[in-house]
Amino acid sequence: MTTRIGVVTFPGSLDDSDARRAIRIAGGEPVALWHRDKDLRKQQVDAVVLPGGFSYGDYLRCGAIARFSPIMETVVEQAKAGMPVLGICNGFQVLCETHLLPGALTRNDHLHFLCRDQRLRVENDTTVWTSDYERGQEIVVPLKNGEGGYVADERTLDELEGEGRVVFRYLDGNPNGSRRDIAGITNEAGNVVGLMPHPEHAVEALTGPTTDGLGFFTSALKKLVAS
Repeated sequence: MTTRIGVVTFPGSLDDSDARRAIRIAGGEPVALWHRDKDLRKQQVDAVVLPGGFSYGDYLRCGAIARFSPIMETVVEQAKAGMPVLGICNGFQVLCETHLLPGALTRNDHLHFLCRDQRLRVENDTTVWTSDYERGQEIVVPLKNGEGGYVADERTLDELEGEGRVVFRYLDGNPNGSRRDIAGITNEAGNVVGLMPHPEHAVEALTGPTTDGLGFFTSALKKLVAS
């Protein structure tokens, strides 16, 4: 039976089709989820991806309105029960707004939208979404954001560091002012991961700078099959 991974489309999502394509290339079955779909059980998905874009035009704060979309009530409930959830860029912002992940994403410190191929270091290879990588491995995936600066209070940052919950860190300079060069984090259980860079844009040699992003999706598929 093919593993089904849902990809939520909010008004303003841009990278939902890319995420579905990445899942298909990895060997899974992508399932399109509309933000008003509340019943994930009916869709029979094994995991969920919250894609990049500008949900609700980034009004109020990035992800602040999407956090109240009907589907998010069920996503939060299922994530707390162990379902794998990946938030990419705007999806990371939504995860922080729902408090599935701590902290927040703020305006880039240089106040400009940034788009570039970004080198990252894998800091945690034990999450559902990173088990196909090795700790210390360096990967390159695209980065594109205007509000990508990860911030949290010192106590939270110390907890993330001490518990090994920093999943990715920026290399070759900090692109957006994120505290401690943090590019992605996970929850305590390791089933929820959020990051600003876009692994779904690095799954094919023809279109991506690398295929380094494919490991996110193959990691989740292997974990789900094993469980």
